[in-house]
Amino acid sequence: MTLLDLSRWQFAITVMFHMTFPAITVGLSILLAIVYGMYWRTGKPVYLQMFRFWRRIFAVGFAIGVVAGVVITFEMGLNWGVYSAKTGPIIGPIIGMEVVTAFFVEAGFIGVLLYGDGRVKQRTMFLATVMVALGTVLSSTWIIAANSWMQTPAGYRIVHGRFEPTDWVKVIFNPSFVWRWPHMVAAVLISAGFFVAGISAWYLRKGRARGFARRSMSIALGVAALLMPVQLYLGDNVAGHELPLQLSKLEAIEGNWTNGNTGFVLFDIPDQQAVRNIADLNVPCLGSAIAKDLSCNTAMPGLDLTPAADRPDMAATFWGFRVMFLAALLMFGTAFAATILRMRRRLWTSRRFHRFVVAAS
Repeated sequence: MTLLDLSRWQFAITVMFHMTFPAITVGLSILLAIVYGMYWRTGKPVYLQMFRFWRRIFAVGFAIGVVAGVVITFEMGLNWGVYSAKTGPIIGPIIGMEVVTAFFVEAGFIGVLLYGDGRVKQRTMFLATVMVALGTVLSSTWIIAANSWMQTPAGYRIVHGRFEPTDWVKVIFNPSFVWRWPHMVAAVLISAGFFVAGISAWYLRKGRARGFARRSMSIALGVAALLMPVQLYLGDNVAGHELPLQLSKLEAIEGNWTNGNTGFVLFDIPDQQAVRNIADLNVPCLGSAIAKDLSCNTAMPGLDLTPAADRPDMAATFWGFRVMFLAALLMFGTAFAATILRMRRRLWTSRRFHRFVVAAS
């Protein structure tokens, strides 16, 4: 392990920890706006009960997410100081806009959201929930704009070794942003949906607060059922757009060290030092078929095309992609099963499904 390896792992683990909380709170903020709007419109106490319950979890997640995000900002300068210095004229203003237009909106209205219930008018409460939700979506927009620019830089010129913007429209709406932003918005809504569904399923299993649990689970799994097919389409387009531009990542994802394999590697134990696989399981011709060539003539690239010093860790990249893809299939299957049970009027009575949703979430 070199200093570079340790810096990468530290940054990756920090980002993974941080991302858990925005992924839930962005979706929860939108849920809060919906359920309080339903309460304002109908006056039904169950919607106020839902609002108060999920608001507490949102507040905790929001606080942890903010603190973890500050750590990432420090690591950008401490771990990647040269990168930050060279890209500062572009990354700095984008992150600054995230603070000014998004975080300030959230911070300005979250006090009303958390403590205004019963103290201000209902329309004021609803406005506050909408503004907090808008702030969380704006926040994700700016962050994805910055991260997408890192993947597909555009609208810049290099002056004395630094990246300087020439066209902010091209910088923000860079080629991968078009797919990555809707992909992330769908992801946070789905993540929050399964989070809400799991807790609701637990309440249904215990026979507690059934009205609250039924409505929460209905909204959550309904959102998941609508968005999962869309998310699979968006994810495929993100990969199709970015991976050809980042061939080393594609080579590591496929699990091949040499060219020529037209199959798809399902299981792989790579040896990075020996440049070989200790063990793998390959499905013939499937890789070519995924590349839309049913003749079995399209071969997948090998990681030996990339210089050794620039090769990503194959094990982390290969299994990271597989876990993500298999999790997506699991979520799609869960949403599909929930839709069937809803049509059969068994969504609220199927205890086995409730146990599964708790575990899956």
